[in-house]
Amino acid sequence: MTTAPPRLPLGKLAHGIHAPLMALTAAAKQDLDPTLAELVLIRGSQLNHCAFCIDMHIKDARKAGETEQRIYLLNAWEEATAFYSPKEQAALALTEAVTLVAQGGVPDAVYDRAATHFDDAELAHLIALITVINIWNRLNVAVRTPMGATS
Repeated sequence: MTTAPPRLPLGKLAHGIHAPLMALTAAAKQDLDPTLAELVLIRGSQLNHCAFCIDMHIKDARKAGETEQRIYLLNAWEEATAFYSPKEQAALALTEAVTLVAQGGVPDAVYDRAATHFDDAELAHLIALITVINIWNRLNVAVRTPMGATS
């Protein structure tokens, strides 16, 4: 199996982009459970087909204590609900709606479901985290950042 070669080193060429995005990511993670945050980051990256981010966030999820089985089943979380809490399921549903926003927006039912499990500040951070992973995914997919690259 061959992979397409990287296109360009974005971090080295687009000065001033990396640090603010890292700060935004850290700010978005505030007040969120670290394993839940990693599940959201992995799921958003799966939807966007970002191998670099999937690889990185799976490693981060393991470091945060996430189990292999839950990581493996994440792509089919709706079929494996016994492995995810109602709060995690709500976060994953919101992740999908925000990531796929062009396919119909964020339905009230999805938003309301998340709002029953997260207070307003947590919900704001969750939406920010979902948004920031979409930024990272689009940048890394566009330039074909190879898995394991540093920037």
